[in-house]
Amino acid sequence: MRVAGALAALALLTGAAPAMDPDNPTCPAAPDFGPATKMTLTPADKGGKRVLLAEGMVDATLPARLKAAIEADEKIEEVWLRSSGGNARAGNEAGRVIRSYRGMLTRIPTGWACFSACNFVFMGGDRRVVDEGGVFMVHMFTHTGDRALIDEVVIEGSKATTELIGSIEQSSALLASEDNDFLIRMGISRKLLTDIMYRQQAVKSEDNPSTRYCLSQAEVRQYNVMPEEKSAP
Repeated sequence: MRVAGALAALALLTGAAPAMDPDNPTCPAAPDFGPATKMTLTPADKGGKRVLLAEGMVDATLPARLKAAIEADEKIEEVWLRSSGGNARAGNEAGRVIRSYRGMLTRIPTGWACFSACNFVFMGGDRRVVDEGGVFMVHMFTHTGDRALIDEVVIEGSKATTELIGSIEQSSALLASEDNDFLIRMGISRKLLTDIMYRQQAVKSEDNPSTRYCLSQAEVRQYNVMPEEKSAP
């Protein structure tokens, strides 16, 4: 993470475009997700505004902690995000917490990256801004990431494997339904799911190693991730 931050800072200082990821060509090679630890919530003054810096992994405690942090400082008007994701349902719930504060703006600052569950925290903003050089990175949501568990169950035999596959399919279908409902409630175009997220590879393959996609400035507007009429200066 320190290397990613250093590369991003160097690009900003030199004006050079960041190197792109050859496996995920729309994305930077070294996205700045912040710390690989539980998300910290730090009030700060930036550009004359009181903001909450939300940096790190989304975990099950985030919604309650986020609500407490905002309640503790009535001057907070923006939440700035960088994260590699984490708990999907906690991300949805944290997004709903943010939406409960009318006018709250979420921002992905220049050089910061918001991925996976972080997307849904960000989309909770009543107003949303992806700064030029900020990274809104998406992927196909999947419950098959625990490769060791899958291998272990396959060894156990066909009955256990069938049960696991059934569980994964049921859980994935439920999460897809929840994601769709969340996007509608937050005013995001459903085409973000159908045109972008669900078209990504869940796992790498020889033919298609790309599993991530970073939206351009035109696309964050096209899919209403950043509403044109509500953009902050």
